[in-house]
Amino acid sequence: MKAVAQVTGGRPMRSDTERNRRYLIKAAARLFENSPTPVSLAEIAKHAEVSTATAYRHFSSVEEILHAFRAEVGSELCDFSAQQTTRGMARLEAVSRCWVSLVLEHGGAMAQMRSHRGYLERLREGTGYLAPQAEALAEPLRQTTEELGLGDLGDEALYLWNTLFDPRDILDLIKSGRTEEEAATRLVAALRGALTGWSHGAAIG
Repeated sequence: MKAVAQVTGGRPMRSDTERNRRYLIKAAARLFENSPTPVSLAEIAKHAEVSTATAYRHFSSVEEILHAFRAEVGSELCDFSAQQTTRGMARLEAVSRCWVSLVLEHGGAMAQMRSHRGYLERLREGTGYLAPQAEALAEPLRQTTEELGLGDLGDEALYLWNTLFDPRDILDLIKSGRTEEEAATRLVAALRGALTGWSHGAAIG
């Protein structure tokens, strides 16, 4: 008899179900990190050592697996942010540096997210995989704008952070010869300038 891991929605979720989902997400991350060509759900299932039918029971598309992967990484960032004892710019810098490390740790898989819709549109409609990252950054950004005397920029502060800390651009900086420390330092400095300029622009407008 298979072990029951937890109860969800009144029904038991079995440990093998959780394991298969976890294996699929990890397999997708490995494949996307190393493959220059599109990856199919069947390929992901093969590398996860589960059937394609099992893969489709968990995810309806490759994009959905990538969303789950990005949500997991975002949850790591959220946990890190919650553990910080500093406030304002110091906390924002720590969380931003953690993100750069996570991007480098997970490599090319982090650069696979594509959408024809903008970040603010997806954020405001509650796109699931963006939520943990937004939760990790919302309070540090609010504290930072308050510390800098800029007022509350709301989710436009998240927009600016996302623009600068896009995984594709972080990886591009590293490939261009910047170290992780150099990339993080410059991005944090650019973010501070962007927040200030955005606030001043709003005041002028």
